[in-house]
Amino acid sequence: MRILVTGAAGLIGGEYCARLAAAGHAVTALVHRRHALTDNRGALVPSRAEGDDPAPGEIVTRSGDVRVPGFGLAPVPAIDLLVHSAAVTAFDAAEDVYRAVNIDGTRHAIAVARARGAGLLHVSTAYVCGTTDGTIAPGFTGTAFTNGYEASKAAGEALVRESGLAFAIARPSVVVGDWASGQISRFENIYMIFKLIAEGRIRTLPAAAGATLDLVPIDHVMAGLMLMTERFADLVGQTVHLTARTPTPIPAIGTAMARAGLGTPDFVAPAQFDPAQLPAGERRWHAAAATLYTAYLLRDPRFVADCPLLPPCPPTDAAWMDRLIAFAVAAGFVRVKAAA
Repeated sequence: MRILVTGAAGLIGGEYCARLAAAGHAVTALVHRRHALTDNRGALVPSRAEGDDPAPGEIVTRSGDVRVPGFGLAPVPAIDLLVHSAAVTAFDAAEDVYRAVNIDGTRHAIAVARARGAGLLHVSTAYVCGTTDGTIAPGFTGTAFTNGYEASKAAGEALVRESGLAFAIARPSVVVGDWASGQISRFENIYMIFKLIAEGRIRTLPAAAGATLDLVPIDHVMAGLMLMTERFADLVGQTVHLTARTPTPIPAIGTAMARAGLGTPDFVAPAQFDPAQLPAGERRWHAAAATLYTAYLLRDPRFVADCPLLPPCPPTDAAWMDRLIAFAVAAGFVRVKAAA
């Protein structure tokens, strides 16, 4: 299959392109500035820059920009499937940035797919459920959101559903390390909370009773994306949750950090949490960084992952949490504190 992947230089994009090529697909990898692709091990993915369209099993990188019509490509290569994974995932971007990349970028992806007669596999997020807790069906979209990222991804999904294209939507949750090894090529999102706590910059965080965080191994997300690619015709019109079988209770994260010697966060009820009462240094770090993530410590969405074609996610249990943290320590991202 001839496949165009946007966001090819991202956490998901590089590993996904490598797997597509290994499966024999002809991959055009859209990059913005950096042509080098890396997989989840941090290894370079074999590719060539520009030139002729890719042969089966080959990756060709093309410089482009999802913010402009046609991605700025001249010409757009002939493709059978467009996989749109480019997005601004930061929680604190400006509204015009979310609009340009996550909404208009999706609009441009739809136009490219339509012009080429290709299908569209759209990579979104399970957290388009917004502030809704409880059972979240694969097609459900919230109406209230905790940040501009969630809202913009929901708006992008709406464009896809209204496009008239043959489409499928993949909804990963919080993507973290490989299930067997804990390995991850980039420490983002929830890893920043690990780091702030381990370094002693943050000690107290609000967490609702019963709150959970849906952490999903990157290899399960890759397996889902590959299945949705190979079986695209069988999944047209469907939304698939690429999420954990069981979400992680917030206290379990603190317990895992304590086991690893990274310090023990103090999770308190939201009504009892007052940033103004924190020590000055912690107050500054909370305002500058922790507040971006605390909304995810107050929720308990339970994502229904019922696609019969997709094997269930392996157990996201305490042993896996230990592997995630052990890899972050071994990589030098966080450091175990010396005993007093």
